[in-house]
Amino acid sequence: MTIQGWFLIIAFIGILLALTKPVGAWLFALYEGRRTPLHAVLGPVERGFYKLAGIDPNAEQGWRRYAVHMLLFNAALMLFTYAVLRLQGVLPGNPQGLAGVGEHLSFNTAISFTTNTNWQSYGGESTMSNLSQMLGLTIHNFLSAATGIALAFAFFRGFARRQAATIGNFWADVTRVTLYLLLPACVLYTLFLIASGVPQTMAGVVDVNTLEGVKQSILLGPVASQEAIKMLGTNGGGFFNANSAHPFENPTALTNLVQMLSIFMVGFGLTWCFGKAVGNTKQGWAILSAMVVLFLAGVTVTYWQEAAGNPIVHQLGVAGGNMEGKEVRFGIAASALFSVVTTAASCGAVNAMHDSFTALGGMIPLFNIQLGEVVVGGVGAGIYGFLLFAILAVFVAGLMVGRTPEYVGKKIESREVKLAVLAIAVLPLIILGFTALSCVFDAGLAGPLNKGPHGFSEILYAFTSGVGNNGSAFAGLTANTPYYNGMLGIAMWVGRFFIIVPMLAIAGSLAAKKHTPESAGSFPTTGALWVGLLVGIILVLGGLTFLPSLALGPIADHLAMIRGQLF
Repeated sequence: MTIQGWFLIIAFIGILLALTKPVGAWLFALYEGRRTPLHAVLGPVERGFYKLAGIDPNAEQGWRRYAVHMLLFNAALMLFTYAVLRLQGVLPGNPQGLAGVGEHLSFNTAISFTTNTNWQSYGGESTMSNLSQMLGLTIHNFLSAATGIALAFAFFRGFARRQAATIGNFWADVTRVTLYLLLPACVLYTLFLIASGVPQTMAGVVDVNTLEGVKQSILLGPVASQEAIKMLGTNGGGFFNANSAHPFENPTALTNLVQMLSIFMVGFGLTWCFGKAVGNTKQGWAILSAMVVLFLAGVTVTYWQEAAGNPIVHQLGVAGGNMEGKEVRFGIAASALFSVVTTAASCGAVNAMHDSFTALGGMIPLFNIQLGEVVVGGVGAGIYGFLLFAILAVFVAGLMVGRTPEYVGKKIESREVKLAVLAIAVLPLIILGFTALSCVFDAGLAGPLNKGPHGFSEILYAFTSGVGNNGSAFAGLTANTPYYNGMLGIAMWVGRFFIIVPMLAIAGSLAAKKHTPESAGSFPTTGALWVGLLVGIILVLGGLTFLPSLALGPIADHLAMIRGQLF
C-alpha cells in the first residue's frame, strides 16, 4: 500500500461528501415535484408525455397501484428488449451484419437490463448491433435507474407522510427523474467522455495498419452515451466485453475517477434527500455514516490484500502486489477502489478482472453484494435496501429498551418487521439455493473454469451478482449456456422485484400511520450508537447467512494459497 493510493481513496470520499448536499437538494426538488431551472426547457416535454399517455401526474396512487404499474411497465420493457434482440439481424443500425441473438441469451439479457443488473453473458462488440445497444439496452439504463429512484421516493413518502393512503405517482416520479436528472446529467457526462477520447459514432469498424504491418479491425460505436448512463445509473453493462478496463470506455486516470464518483453520487445524495423528506437531515447523515464505515472497511481489506500480492509468486522471486488482471494505467489502488465501489453500489462495471484478485481481495466485492446493496447501493435500491435493515435495527433497539420501536416518528410494528424480513430473506434463499443446485447438476458444474474452492466461488459470485442486481462476475464462469442464462435470468427477476413489492407494502403501511414524537424512552437514531448498531446488524445478518459459503469459497482458497496450492 502507498501514500498515493490512500490519498486517492481519501480524496474520493471527500469529493463525494462535498457533493452529497447539492445532489440531495436536487433530488429533493424532484421528490416534491418542485420546479427546477430545467423546467423552462423540459417542462413542455414532461407535459407532452403525460398528455400522450393520458396520465394525470397529480393523481396519487396507493402502494398496490404503484406496485402494479411499476411491474407492468418493467414487464413491457423486458418483452420489447427481447423482441429487439431476437430481430437484430433484420433491423437497421447493424453495420457488422450481426445475426439475431439466441433465445436463451435474449431472455437473460432482457431481464438483466430490465432489473438494472446488466449481467452480460456475451461480448458486447461481437454480439450486439449499434441499434441493440442503443434502443434495446441503453433505454433500460435510463428507465431501470429512474425506476429505482422513483421507488426510493415512494419509500421516503411512507416515512414522511401522516395518515395518508397514497405514496406518490409512479409515472410522474419516473418521468421527472429521467427528464430532470438522468438525461441532462448524461448529456454533460457524454460530452466530457468524448473530449477525453471515448468514441461516439455510428460507424461499426475501422480498419488500420499496425506498426508491424498487420491489418487490424477496430470496433467502434456509440460508446460515450452508453458509458455515461451505465455509470450514473449504476447499470454496469459495458459496450465492450472488457468493460471499463477497455481504453475506449475508460481512457484516462481522470475518467476512471469520474466514473467511480458517478457510481456513488446519486446514492450519497439520496441519503440527504431522505433526511430532508422526514424533516431531519441528521437521519440522512447517520445512514450515510454507516454506509461509509462499511465501504472503508471493504476498501481497506481489498487494497491490503491486492497490495500484499501472492506469496507463491513471491517465492518465485517476483516481488510486489497482485497485478494479474489489472490495467497498468490504473494500478492496484485504483483497481481495488473501483472493485469495491462497483460492488458496493450494485453497478457491475469493472476496470479489473475480479476473478484474478487474491482470494480475500475478491471476497470483499462478493460480500458487498451479499449484504444486499446496503453499502451505498445502486440508484434508489441502495437507500431502500438500507432502510429495510434500519427497520430491523430499530426493532432490535426496541427490544433493548422495552418499548415499541420507532423510526423517524413512525412506530415499527409486526407487519413492517415481517415484510422487512421477507424482503431481506430473498437474497440468501435464491443465492444459496441456486448455488447449491448448480454444484450438483452437471450443467452447473460445466460452467466454472477452475476447480476446487475457486470454482465454487465462480458459481457463488454469479448468483450473488444476479440476485443482488450487480452484474459483475468472476469471469472464469462460462455463463452463456441455456442452464446459466435461464437460472440467472430467474435469479435477477426475483432479486429485483421480490424485494420491491414488500418494500412498497411497508411504505403503504407506514404512510397510513400517524406521527409519533420522540420521547425520553425513544432510541436515538442519529448518533454514533445508532450508526454502530446499523453496521453491526448488517454485518451479523450477512455474516451468519453467508459465512459458511464464503468459508467453502474464498476463505478456503486463501488458506490453500498460504499452503502453496492454487486453483
